[in-house]
Amino acid sequence: MLMAFDIGNTTIAVGLFRGRKLVRSWKLKTDSDRTSDEYGLLINGLLRSAGSAAGKVDAAVISSVVPPLTPVIEEVCRTSFGVEAGVVGPGLKTGMPILYENPLEVGADRITASIAAFEKYGGPVIVLDFGTATTFDSVSAKGEYLGGAIAPGVRISAEALYLKTAKLPRIEIRKPKRAVGRTTVASMQSGLYFGYIGMVSRIIGEIRREIGPQARVVATGGFGGQIASELAEIEAYEPDLVLEGLRIIHERTSGVRA
Repeated sequence: MLMAFDIGNTTIAVGLFRGRKLVRSWKLKTDSDRTSDEYGLLINGLLRSAGSAAGKVDAAVISSVVPPLTPVIEEVCRTSFGVEAGVVGPGLKTGMPILYENPLEVGADRITASIAAFEKYGGPVIVLDFGTATTFDSVSAKGEYLGGAIAPGVRISAEALYLKTAKLPRIEIRKPKRAVGRTTVASMQSGLYFGYIGMVSRIIGEIRREIGPQARVVATGGFGGQIASELAEIEAYEPDLVLEGLRIIHERTSGVRA
């Protein structure tokens, strides 16, 4: 069985695969102060809850945008599973050419999600990941990673309003009943929600003008499901896209096909 770890700024997505099937997935809070022993206890507890044992895990793969946590999870893989995890990054051939001016600048999660989207939907394809930041990644018809756009995540935007103003409160992000808010909270929700949808729609349009109007659009990430339901441009919402991409990368680099 394969354990896949996507270490993000806010959460760590953990996936357990049996062959190509994602058996279970979990989300852990990203905490750089936790030790490998603490993470090991948490992850082993998750496996037990799924009716699996650490001894059944025979491979692991990691993507990470939090460098201090990468060696911590690598150590978990050694001590808990007895395996050396593959880490998405320089030296690991993913099978996707990266046309960024400096390929080392591209986040591992962006490449991993792009690989999964191209494998499932072909290209050209635009991948939207609604995480701490919202990323827009473009893949050509040939399967080349072209680049994309990065914007503040909707929660970052809401937090900035709260932290950088004297009177605006911290709010729950949800679709308001109307665009014309009649309270401060409703007004903030309107600006954040509808403004965010407008931003996403415009960036999709601009990218399509550059890579082709036929480019398909796939979304992932915590807020992606809600946004996908609002925009006809988004063809599908894939909550486990990065984990699926990690599985594909593991298959390519290990020579294992399920």
